[in-house]
Amino acid sequence: MKAPSRSNGKSKPSAGKVIARVVWMSVKLLIIPVLCVAALIVGLAIGFSVLGDKPMSEVFDMKTWKHMYDLVFAEGA
Repeated sequence: MKAPSRSNGKSKPSAGKVIARVVWMSVKLLIIPVLCVAALIVGLAIGFSVLGDKPMSEVFDMKTWKHMYDLVFAEGA
């Protein structure tokens, strides 16, 4: 058996390594946004139910957010 010769020092990566690298890069790019969205949802649910003493299901109700928007952007005082 003869060892493969390396003439220029650069070998072509195997298809498995390329796929693994692409998957790892995708995971690294997606993990931070996914964790941020998860933290936002958990924080809203806990804050609304613990601090606000409201049912946790109301945090995902569109009427709640419309009411908040109307309070923040109301015309006049």
